[in-house]
Formats: sequence, structure tokens, C-alpha cells
Amino acid sequence: MLGQYLITFREAFEAALISAIILSYLIRTGSYQLTRFVWYGVYLAIAVSVGLGALISLIYGILPKLSQLLFEAIAAFIAVIVLSSMIYWMAVKGRYIKKEMEQRIETITTKGTIIGLVSIAFIIVFREGLETVLFLTPFLLNELTATLIGVVAGTISALILSYGIFMAGMKINLRRFFYFTSLLLILLAGGLAGYGTHELIEYYEQIGFNIGWLAEPAYVLDISVENILHHKNVIGSILAVMFGYSVSAEWARVIIHLCYLAIALPSTIWIYRKHEKTTLKSLSAE
Repeated sequence: MLGQYLITFREAFEAALISAIILSYLIRTGSYQLTRFVWYGVYLAIAVSVGLGALISLIYGILPKLSQLLFEAIAAFIAVIVLSSMIYWMAVKGRYIKKEMEQRIETITTKGTIIGLVSIAFIIVFREGLETVLFLTPFLLNELTATLIGVVAGTISALILSYGIFMAGMKINLRRFFYFTSLLLILLAGGLAGYGTHELIEYYEQIGFNIGWLAEPAYVLDISVENILHHKNVIGSILAVMFGYSVSAEWARVIIHLCYLAIALPSTIWIYRKHEKTTLKSLSAE
């Protein structure tokens, strides 16, 4: 549930934050009557995102067992790709969100295009909704109740935090916030990459395709299913979501997981530090 909560919280917070920037700008510039069109776009995006999640679950439910393995593997890898892209985008563009959004809204309101307001709100929220659906699909297929609880808790927390930030006048260091949550999400993505690899190995075994030593166990821990440290039990499941922990793992799973972390973690830290130095130089020059 912790991983599902963190994913939902991050995505919902980003959507709520950007939507709040739009609404705040419209109110500040005396265009309060246009805020309802922003809400139309938000409501439509939420409805489409929920419908997409339901459709994916329905498709998965009618697939044969063999196809379900491949479906879960593909869903996990897609989630890793999209999640990594989002983390990179936030690292590069995160500090410019407020300025860029206000410029886009100013252009739209100047032209008087109502459809433009609905569209931009829809795109912003649906993008986060789509990412959330992709990230949570592997969890939704295996832990329905825990995932739904995580989604509700994460959404409520994100809305409360985003509201509090704007009431406080945007005094929180958003870049630092996104930096630490990005590091946590990289750990989640690494676990998803390992999980997708595991499902792919099982799929290959079912169709009789031999990948050799890569499918052999890299380690096996002597931990029973009843033990709280088992990856399907209370503490173990949290570690499984956050760090890709498992009581046993194939060589391919371990290699993919570690390679992803070895590339993603240093790269993200380097990008944030690089842009932070650039910002400090710009401030000192002024």
C-alpha cells in the first residue's frame, strides 16, 4: 500500500499543483468567471482516467493465464519508461512550472478561447492520471484492495498539501520536494523493472523458451510465507514495493534491477545538482 500511496500522492500532487496555478492566475487577473472551464477539464480528465483503469482491469480479467503474465510484464516495463521520463522532465523543467503555466494561460485568456482552458486542464490532469494508471496497473492486478486504499489516501494527501501550499503563498521549496520524491520513485521503478523481468521469465518458461542461467535463482532466502518478512506479507510487501525485495530472484531480475538503479539514481542526482548550481550562478550574477 505504501508504494501505491507514494505513486498516487506524487502524481495527484503534481496535477493539483498545476491546476491550482491556473486557477490562482485566473482569479488574480480578474477572470474568475473562466475558472469553471478549468474545472470542466479536470472533471473530464478524472473520469477518463478512471474509465481507462477500469478498462485495463477488465481486459486483464478476460485474458488467459499465459497472456496475463505477458500483460503484467509489458505493463511494468511501460510504467518504468513513463515514470523515468516523468522524473527526468521534472528534474529539468520543475522550477519553471509556475512561470510557464501562467504564460500559457495568459495567451489562452487573451485569445478568449474557452476550449483552450478546458483542453489545457484536461491534458494536465489526464497526463498525470494516465501515468498513475500505468504505474499502478501491476499493483492493481495483484493487490486490488491495498491499491485502492493507497490511491484514495494518496489523492487526499496531495489535495490537502497542494491547497496548503497555495494558502501559504508557495513558500515550500518545490524543487527540493520533487528531488526527494523522485529518488523514492526511482526505487519504485527499479522494483517494477525487476518485477516485469520476473513475469517475463515466467512467460518464457510457460511457452518453453529457455534463457539459460538468467532464469536460474541468484539467491533464495529461507523465509516462509507466514513470516512477516516474506515479500507477500506485511513488512516484506512494503520492502517489495519500495525496493523490489523478494525472498528469491532470478539472475535476470537482479541484473535488470541493479542496472536501472545504477543508471537512474546517479543521473537524477546529477541533473538536479547541475540545475541547482546554474540557478545559484544566475542569482549571484544578479
